[in-house]
Amino acid sequence: MSRGSEAQTIERSGFHIKVPKSWWEFDIRPASRDDTIRQLVNERIRQHPELADHRDAFTTFLRKASRDAWQSGALYCGCMAQSFGGEAPVTASVTVSVIGAQTDDGEILPTDPQLIAQQITPRQAKREGDAWREVSTVEIPQVGTVARTRGIEDIAVPGDERTMRAVLMQTFIPVPEQQGTVALVSGSSQVLGLADSFFDMFDAITSTFRFV
Repeated sequence: MSRGSEAQTIERSGFHIKVPKSWWEFDIRPASRDDTIRQLVNERIRQHPELADHRDAFTTFLRKASRDAWQSGALYCGCMAQSFGGEAPVTASVTVSVIGAQTDDGEILPTDPQLIAQQITPRQAKREGDAWREVSTVEIPQVGTVARTRGIEDIAVPGDERTMRAVLMQTFIPVPEQQGTVALVSGSSQVLGLADSFFDMFDAITSTFRFV
């Protein structure tokens, strides 16, 4: 993935995060997102006419990703939608949400990374093709130790009773001086065959996260 000057930086609600330059970043608010996506797709195809055959696929994916991000309460959404050699676009997304670590009774849960990791249940696949989840702690430069999950999981579709199976990495980053609050960085893709590559990419993107 791109780094440094070749990456884009987004600042939202006290944080910033970098994604590769080829990714799509836009306002996910309902009032403006469709027009923004339309303009972005038109500009990308103007720069790369060979992508014209995938205009509808790009637009549909970006609209769905932004809608799902908004409905889930995300503050930021970055999307990958790239076509390689004329094939259908490979898609993925990264969202950032700020969530409260509280019980239903309002009890504030500890945001210590080790304790967060202990509260999440790992899952082993009993047979090939089953969903699975690993739980660990990792280090993020200038942030410190954080809890993380990664795996192939069945995740809820916002506003729907169905679930979808996806490559999923979630990183729980305690918000400084805000007990019981974490920034949740989620990377996901439905392209299950590229899981290992996406885990590496999501890790690299999450490693750029900073509070500002």
